[in-house]
Amino acid sequence: MFGGISIWQLLIILVVVILIFGTKKLRTLGGDLGGAVKGFKKAMNDDEKKEEADKLENKQADAQFSEKAKEEDKTK
Repeated sequence: MFGGISIWQLLIILVVVILIFGTKKLRTLGGDLGGAVKGFKKAMNDDEKKEEADKLENKQADAQFSEKAKEEDKTK
C-alpha cells in the first residue's frame, strides 16, 4: 500500500500515538497545524494580490507617461 506498509501496521501506529499523546493533545496539535496552514494560504493570497496591484500601478503609470508624450509631440 504505502511502500510496503499495510493498513494494520498503520492502525497499530495510530493506536500507539494515541496512547502516548492522548486524544486531547492530538486535537490541539491538529488545530495548531490547521491554523498554520490557513495562515500560510492567507499570506500567499496577500502576496499575489500585492503583485497584481503593483502590475496595475505600473500599467497606469505607463499609460499616463504615453499620454503626456503624445501631448508634447502635438505641441511641437
